[in-house]
Amino acid sequence: MKPYEIKKGIYWVGVVDWNIRTFHGHTYTTKRGTTYNAYLIIDDKITLVDTVYGPFADEMLEKIACIVSPEKIDYIIANHVETDHSGALPALMRRCPGAKVFGTEKCRDGLYKNYYGKWEFKTVKTGQTLPLGKRNLTFIEAPMIHWPDSMFTYCPEEKLLLPNDAFGQHYATSERFDDEVDNSILMEEAAKYYANILWPLGSVIAKKIEEVKKLNIPIDMIAPSHGIIWRKDPPKIINAYMQWAGNTTKDKIVVVYETMWGATEKMARRMAEGIIDAGARVKLFDVNLSDRTEIISEMLDAKGFLFGSSTHDNDMLPGIAGFLEFLKGLKAKNRIASAFGSYGWGGGATKEIEQVLSGSGIVIAQPSLSVKYMPDENEMKQCYEFATVFAQVVKKGGSDGAR
Repeated sequence: MKPYEIKKGIYWVGVVDWNIRTFHGHTYTTKRGTTYNAYLIIDDKITLVDTVYGPFADEMLEKIACIVSPEKIDYIIANHVETDHSGALPALMRRCPGAKVFGTEKCRDGLYKNYYGKWEFKTVKTGQTLPLGKRNLTFIEAPMIHWPDSMFTYCPEEKLLLPNDAFGQHYATSERFDDEVDNSILMEEAAKYYANILWPLGSVIAKKIEEVKKLNIPIDMIAPSHGIIWRKDPPKIINAYMQWAGNTTKDKIVVVYETMWGATEKMARRMAEGIIDAGARVKLFDVNLSDRTEIISEMLDAKGFLFGSSTHDNDMLPGIAGFLEFLKGLKAKNRIASAFGSYGWGGGATKEIEQVLSGSGIVIAQPSLSVKYMPDENEMKQCYEFATVFAQVVKKGGSDGAR
């Protein structure tokens, strides 16, 4: 793909990674691939904002060379040290060794520990401005969105926000803008990105967005470092982030379970029927047959969670245990949950699930339900009623019976 002019004299010089299917050490599945976005600004001082993942350095340099010789780059803005954005920096610096690199203090430290390059680095802070000629760049530190070194870069003359990982998506397409793609897919990928990467940082994100709003800076384009650029409706993604950060939920319940011989699955399916009949939405997942990234994405706007497992060695099965440990790190707030499962000669799975939930800050809304061996007709009725009561609590706001 050729470079793409997103504003007069400002070019996308990133790359599309069509084939990547996992991210962040295989914790995140990327069924639609991703992009690594970098932006070249042609001005009195030629400036590159972010780079790309290291294996694609040559492709980025080829795009830059279509516009200007890479040797002529004066400034490089490093919004984030993570290697999917900085990996091409060593190759770039070999082409323009005199270029100055700008970033936060923690970014400087992180880049050195990753690459040990002896580059001229300029530390910047919130409010500092870098003149380029006709344009200026203003920096906004954004620690923990989503690393300590992160920052946003803003070009006031173009009303352009370059926020690195914020407002991005893992979405590989030949199109570059939000008005060129299916917005249902775009928002699905944006929500998935937020749920799996940024969910635990909601309070930080909300404060930063409010801080940016107070600066009263006009924004008519948001160009993140992954996925699609927002030019038609930038407030759409900003408002979505505020909703997600505020833990806005729906009358929706996600049921996640792991079964050994089918008894827990039978319980889960009957519970799904009870939830539907109670007037709430439901999503049902066998944790071993489903994509964890997709499950977490569905949980982002759900008020309630039900977790089920067969008992093995007086504990839950390993698949659901690993899933709950991952969920614990996401620090989901204002959610309620309960546990269910089957056992043979001795139980234990539901108790262990409840302990993990309590340690995760998720409120246990009602006592767990356990069934010995395969549930009979009466026990299946109990599963239905258990789920119906849980759904009613969800619809009332999650307070009744919570402990």
